[in-house]
Amino acid sequence: MTTSSTSNLEDAFLSHVCDQKMPLTIFLVNGVKLQGSITWIDVNSMLLSRDGHSQLVYKHAISTIMPNNPVEIAEA
Repeated sequence: MTTSSTSNLEDAFLSHVCDQKMPLTIFLVNGVKLQGSITWIDVNSMLLSRDGHSQLVYKHAISTIMPNNPVEIAEA
């Protein structure tokens, strides 16, 4: 396990699924299930797109992000 001030697991994971436009399911803390792919990420939020529609999702509202396919993040 590596810790660094410039990269972390969250950033690596979100960047990977965004770059690959991977379909995924996001569960919010209130139990709502959202599906789509992440098209934009910033410090506090992300843009989730599906079927030509986008929605802004705040990170503090997210409980779990579950990609539809396995994700392998290799350390460079």
